Amino acid sequence: MLDTSAGQTPVPTPADEPRGCLFALSQPPLMIFLAVIGCLLLMAAVHDLLLL
Repeated sequence: MLDTSAGQTPVPTPADEPRGCLFALSQPPLMIFLAVIGCLLLMAAVHDLLLL
């Protein structure tokens, strides 16, 4: 076998690449947290509009 990897730059693996916002939003704990906060804000808005 010939060693052809000498002098070549390594190919970045997916673990080495920076992850963006879409990766963060795909995490279940974050989505549950955002859903709870959104529901609380929605309930407060409905309360202010309909009951006050």
